[in-house]
Amino acid sequence: MSLEIYLDLISQPCRSVYIFAKKNNVQFDHKKIALFEGYQYGEEFGKINLLRKLPAIKDGDFCLAESVAIMMYLAEKFHTPDYWYPADLQKRARVNEYLSWQHSAIRMHGSKILWFKLLIPKALGVEVPKEKMDTAEEYLDGSLKLFEEKFLQDRPFIVGDQISLADLVAVVEIMQPLGAGMDVFENRPKLKAWKDRVREEIGVELFDEAHQAILSLQEAVETMDPKKMEHMKPKILKHFLS
Repeated sequence: MSLEIYLDLISQPCRSVYIFAKKNNVQFDHKKIALFEGYQYGEEFGKINLLRKLPAIKDGDFCLAESVAIMMYLAEKFHTPDYWYPADLQKRARVNEYLSWQHSAIRMHGSKILWFKLLIPKALGVEVPKEKMDTAEEYLDGSLKLFEEKFLQDRPFIVGDQISLADLVAVVEIMQPLGAGMDVFENRPKLKAWKDRVREEIGVELFDEAHQAILSLQEAVETMDPKKMEHMKPKILKHFLS
């Protein structure tokens, strides 16, 4: 049975898994899921992932959720090059350190920017209070500073001279606010230089393909049918604005 990977490339974790699998020539059946249409809440997807989140994989009878766990599984199963998830104890610890931190930092704050600047006002028709927007921008700025000072420092990549899972996860998270028109690389030359190195290591074509959906999201929202997200509106507003 073939490996199935359930993805929506609007999602940062989905892009990480997609890029990792593609870059390492992992053969898989790409199951495209539209998060905004709520497919993840249906009975069929619940059999794959009861957490109702993407990404998710089905490898024969084995189902797995959470992007970090999925990439570690793929790295082990398909014996990907060591630099992605190094065997060296301290290098692996550095990768784990970033992967443990990012959930409540760059990923969370970058997502809020996308929702506050674009999806909530444009797709849901609800105005976001200025204080919430200001706070989200402040927290994202603080997380980006920590990323540069703590995790990247003066190294080419987070672990050193080679790309790792930490860089892959970081770059897709940091790209997320671009979907709302916020250029996080402006006035951050070190961050931009790092992003360009990661893009080159991944491969420009693959990197750009994976980010096409998020970078064209503003145009997509303009033509989006508001009814598609209506059933999710109460849950979204409670999560982000309560």
